[in-house]
Amino acid sequence: MTAPTRVLVLSPVFHGYWRSLERALTGRGHDVTTVTYDEHRGAARVAAKVTHDLPERLGGSDARRRTVLGARARAALAAYDPDVLLVVKGDAFDSSFWELVDQRGGRRLLWLYDELRRTGHTELSLAAARTVASYSPLDVEALGGRGLRVAHVPLAHDPDLPVPGLRRADEVVFVGARYPSRESLLTGLAARGVPVRAYGRDWSGHPVDRVRTWRLATPAVPHGRDLPRPQAYSVMAGARAALNVHGDQDGFTMRTFEACGVGALQLVDRADVAQYYEPGREVAVFDGPDEAAELAHRATTDRPWATSLREAGRARTLAEHTFAHRAEALEALWTD
Repeated sequence: MTAPTRVLVLSPVFHGYWRSLERALTGRGHDVTTVTYDEHRGAARVAAKVTHDLPERLGGSDARRRTVLGARARAALAAYDPDVLLVVKGDAFDSSFWELVDQRGGRRLLWLYDELRRTGHTELSLAAARTVASYSPLDVEALGGRGLRVAHVPLAHDPDLPVPGLRRADEVVFVGARYPSRESLLTGLAARGVPVRAYGRDWSGHPVDRVRTWRLATPAVPHGRDLPRPQAYSVMAGARAALNVHGDQDGFTMRTFEACGVGALQLVDRADVAQYYEPGREVAVFDGPDEAAELAHRATTDRPWATSLREAGRARTLAEHTFAHRAEALEALWTD
């Protein structure tokens, strides 16, 4: 471990993952301050929906949002004057913020948990960040080919997050955003007689969630509302199995590490998960709804198999895939 440093983390509020990162960095002896740059509370949340979200959904520019969030980030940087600036995602800032970062210099790092093509990053922001850590191997290869300083840092599980008692249910659960491929898989499993349930505001039929996601219809899949992370962990660990469905992604989602980390039986749709977990021993890999249904059935009929995967997946996570491991990797990038 290097000497303690004052670290400013600029992070989205997204599911409170910033707390896990902050805890891990603090555990390595650093003085960490986190600013959740896109957080809106109370009336401010409604105002943001009206002044930012609605115009953008109607085809308007996101310039106003970028100006507001960029100003918030600049103010934080000026107020804390850190030894190290760690920006998580960070594609919502205007160019003025990244110009300030470039002018200021010093140690800084950008950590991406989405494919670059889905972000609003520019040549300016990527260059100003100096070093880019990404969960996407393809982006790491592409950015390295452009001469940028880049490293692959996967996502993680936080074993220090308290989890309430298990919510046991004989269901295959999915916790996360609703995409066509995910809805198709869940619908296909239900049609094959597998009890399924999806959790998240994109799935929920609650009126508040419909308003939040700007929709009228609700998918024809048993569903529940958005879950805070502790409750999501409880649901996954207590279910017959937990689905992890990627679709058009080359990086592995946070769920990959969380499901195993909480002792869930993970059914994952990508064989290349082998770079993190051993298929058949730590996770179960499927290709399409037929194989997923077979594995869901085996989870009930072959309990020793299911238990062995749960235990082995959790052990592997705690040994290699926690936020503490990722904090060490990020620290190595800013000290190199």
